[in-house]
Amino acid sequence: MTLRRGVSLYSFQQSQFFKDLMLDDQIAEVGGIVGCNGIEIIDEMSLRYPDPGEAFVRHWFAMMDRHGTVPVAMDVGMDVLQFRDHVMTHEECAERLRQDIRLAKRLGFGIVRVLSVTPFEVMKMAEAEAERCDVRLGKEVHQPMALEGPQVTEIVEYAERSGSRTFGIVPDLGIYQFRPSEALLKWFRRKGASDEACTAVGLLSEVIRAGNGADFDVSLHTAGNIRSDFRRFITSGEAPETCATAFRAVRAFAEAEIDRPTELDFLVVGEALTFSRTSPETLRQMAGHVTHVHAKFYEMSEMPEQSGVYEDASIDTAAAVGALKAGGFDGWLNSEYEGQRYYQDRTRADLMSEVDQVRKHQSMLQRLIEA
Repeated sequence: MTLRRGVSLYSFQQSQFFKDLMLDDQIAEVGGIVGCNGIEIIDEMSLRYPDPGEAFVRHWFAMMDRHGTVPVAMDVGMDVLQFRDHVMTHEECAERLRQDIRLAKRLGFGIVRVLSVTPFEVMKMAEAEAERCDVRLGKEVHQPMALEGPQVTEIVEYAERSGSRTFGIVPDLGIYQFRPSEALLKWFRRKGASDEACTAVGLLSEVIRAGNGADFDVSLHTAGNIRSDFRRFITSGEAPETCATAFRAVRAFAEAEIDRPTELDFLVVGEALTFSRTSPETLRQMAGHVTHVHAKFYEMSEMPEQSGVYEDASIDTAAAVGALKAGGFDGWLNSEYEGQRYYQDRTRADLMSEVDQVRKHQSMLQRLIEA
């Protein structure tokens, strides 16, 4: 059993936007972190997609050799609205996925990560191509999804029934987030949210984490849809049937904790709906089905009374890493930094350093893996 460390280059999205760190620089940065050499990319961020050309492929492998890095996973999307006259059919999506598999193979990746909303039927339609290319397909398990949900169990049950290693899951450690990050709360406060609302969302998060949140379950929806639907509910009273109970419960909780809550205050408290409430024990049991891990984080801070020791205080990374170790997971944990987006209302001088944040996160991963 070996837990290896890598970085999703998505972590450097801001630096790439400002052209401070382009692809070569990002790979060099990862290769310079002691004990870390795995590379994960998002295809359209790092490549001239869908065909980067043979010159790029040669350059890609030269970069891997130069910096001692290895390709781990290629993350792919599925723009089903790319055609003006129709939404892509399942077969069209499967053909796009087959092309992505061939591209991943060409660049040395052994894993293709598909989005959490990708139907399993589409994945199965690309199974033969994945087997031919010796590439595993991993569906991302992203908050508020839970490992115990049907999107995961259908993959695990198929794999166990068929004996296939082609399909697996990609746990995003945001599923072990148990309270809003400080980065997000500071962003809300700058937008005008009250201190009462920021306290209330912490209280509601504790209620849900303690197992008293049955009325707040919206795990079959994406976080983006929850946020947009909840905003519409607050302004119009309309809600999808599967979310109405949870939305009403959040509104009632906010009204009980906040004196005359504003729309923004309600949205702050609604963030508690995006947490997965999934069990580390389930991750231990499913470790054999994990293709690799998105080690999500939002902001690294020093642990209390431990100078130079860092953690993301909103995500229980220690429990997740412990479960993976106990389950015999053999694979990659890739840092995925997303907290920079909550500082993009500030001046450029105020922005967080992605390089610094990733290095601190890697030091935490090393500490947890070696514990």
